Amino acid sequence: MSETNPIWFDPTLCLIGGKWVPAQSGETLPLVNPSDGSAICQIARGGAADIDAAVQAAQAAMDGDWGRMTALERGRIITRIGQLVLDYADRLAVLEAMDVGKPLTQARADAIALARYCEFYGGAADKVHGQTIPFMEGYTVYTLREPHGVTGHIVPWNYPMQIIGRSVGAALTMGNAAVLKPAEEACLTALAFAHIAMEAGLPAGALNVVPGIGAEAGAALTAHPGIHHISFTGSVPTGILVQTAAAKNVVPVTLELGGKSPQLVFDDADLDAALPFLVNAGCQNAGQTCSASSRILVQRGVYDEVKRRMAEAYAAITVGPAMEDLRMGPLISARQKEIVSGFLAKGADLTIAAQGEVVGHAPAEGAYLCPTLFADVPGDHALARDEIFGPVQVLIPFDTEEEAVQIANSTDYGLVASIWSRDGSRQMRLAKKLHAGQVFINNYGAAGGVELPFGGVGKSGHGREKGFEALYGFSQLKTVAAYHG
Repeated sequence: MSETNPIWFDPTLCLIGGKWVPAQSGETLPLVNPSDGSAICQIARGGAADIDAAVQAAQAAMDGDWGRMTALERGRIITRIGQLVLDYADRLAVLEAMDVGKPLTQARADAIALARYCEFYGGAADKVHGQTIPFMEGYTVYTLREPHGVTGHIVPWNYPMQIIGRSVGAALTMGNAAVLKPAEEACLTALAFAHIAMEAGLPAGALNVVPGIGAEAGAALTAHPGIHHISFTGSVPTGILVQTAAAKNVVPVTLELGGKSPQLVFDDADLDAALPFLVNAGCQNAGQTCSASSRILVQRGVYDEVKRRMAEAYAAITVGPAMEDLRMGPLISARQKEIVSGFLAKGADLTIAAQGEVVGHAPAEGAYLCPTLFADVPGDHALARDEIFGPVQVLIPFDTEEEAVQIANSTDYGLVASIWSRDGSRQMRLAKKLHAGQVFINNYGAAGGVELPFGGVGKSGHGREKGFEALYGFSQLKTVAAYHG
């Protein structure tokens, strides 16, 4: 790696069956740096033929060395991958900053999280147990956890490393062979991860990576009859297409489709503790986070103070090139900037409490947007109901606990929620009442929580990733009933 070219591998190739090969079409796609609009490099434009070759290579791995490995052996390889990820953490951070526009500190934190996923799953590989079941005299009955087989993984552009860790890492841990289709906007760390995995000794075909366009490579992957489980993170419309394609092959799907996650701030909340979480959960990664907290519901007794303090925090946010490692970088692309700007236009009837600032020297070609805080927003407003996927938060006042729950549950999503209150009874009541796959009390996100099962309800999707629960999702249960007289 040099200062002028931090990419230490050939990004124009796919990994199929342990070999780096060009797309069969010979076509490539450009990668654009969202910080300045410049071309980073070309990547392979994989298609149906490449996906088919990758699925066949994965099945060969299942039938070969990878499929015959013990859980202990798999765990040691995955642990080694995690150790190497730590060695490469600074280099991975530079790739992610270039590719996604994520400030270097955040990008490096994602690399550390990827290593932690590998550490967690590597240690868990030989600890997934079946059960013995009491049954009739003369029988011994037990259950086994077995891999699905070949799993397909479609990873988005906002957190490539983290989602590879929680998805591909868990699938490999359970003995599946994986075919990964990274997002065409940001796939450098996915390719780098594949190189690292090979360096760690992952057998050929256990992991295959085919970059390409969603409508081409992604569609071919979800419809392929050789795929036995699909993990998809992305938008609701695309998730529907993925699940529809999988249904034709009767294949299980784990869907993580985003959210409109609320934080509920009550009069008795510790505001000093809450404020950093309230702001960061909406602005981290320029708000391009499925679990972003874009709705802040505040009880009227502290509403004015929360608005004032959040406005002060927003006004201090500086936005600029990822390599400058400011509080916020650009959005992923000019297209995403246009989408989020459209949402801001819908808020023309609302009060802007505060905005951050794009540094004056930020390149005009970069996808920069000022983070924006809206105040006094009705709970049924479009900005309070629709997922924006940008650095936009709305403040919504409420009076009673019942009203807060009603507003919080009023969207189609249900991924994450948070409760800020010192009242233990209220904490428990609301944890049950809120429609969300994760509920945090007096925190938000629990520092990433590799160990914590993650997923949503409603249009946030179904199935769970992260934690031990993911290992169950990436395996299938077999019941054995033996009669021995």
